[in-house]
Amino acid sequence: MAQQASLSALHDSVLTALGTQIVAGDLPPGHVINLDGVSAQHGVSRSVAREAIRVLESMGLVASRRRVGITIQPAELWNVFDPRVIRWRLSSSDRSAQLISLSELRRGFEPAAAALAAQRANPHHCRIMAAAVSDMVVHGRSGDLESYLLADKVFHQTLLEASGNEMFRALNGVVAEILTGRTHHGLMPETPNPVAIELHDEVARAIRLRDGAGAERAMRAIIDEAKSSVTPPSD
Repeated sequence: MAQQASLSALHDSVLTALGTQIVAGDLPPGHVINLDGVSAQHGVSRSVAREAIRVLESMGLVASRRRVGITIQPAELWNVFDPRVIRWRLSSSDRSAQLISLSELRRGFEPAAAALAAQRANPHHCRIMAAAVSDMVVHGRSGDLESYLLADKVFHQTLLEASGNEMFRALNGVVAEILTGRTHHGLMPETPNPVAIELHDEVARAIRLRDGAGAERAMRAIIDEAKSSVTPPSD
């Protein structure tokens, strides 16, 4: 079991290193690499390198061809919905453009999910969202951004689940990476905006009261506030 954990850690390390290099442009489109090179550069076995390449290929970041090698693919072919691709792009100089794109995406589905949640949420969903808002209030005041982030992710995950739409629910990983990226890359205020917390409360209340229009409107305001309050990265 310890050996499996070690191999998994090595795989994740190589995958993250290569993925980060690709989205940052350090490995540009058309550049060709091979397993031996990956194995030597990262000090791992060919099997670990092969598994990392296989995952990158499933994301559309690379393409493997016999007698050609492993070719880095252009951004147009990437699976941009993969949470790991989002995470890597938010860690790169592309983060501002990525945040704008993600904000536009969120505006397209989260308000609609909130409106559906107002029709379909059960009491358990409502209790979780209300508790998440309470936690956001507490952690926002104390400045505990990690605990605030956890409560924020619980809120949005529950909202997407409460929509009753499996397509919206499947986008939870995307939303979680957006929220995590803002926090971990200094892209939000050190002290969460009380207005943002109040808007989350408005969404939760509108859903509880079966007010679809109100839930949709407040959710859209949350996304707009998040976009406007992003601070430039310190690095």
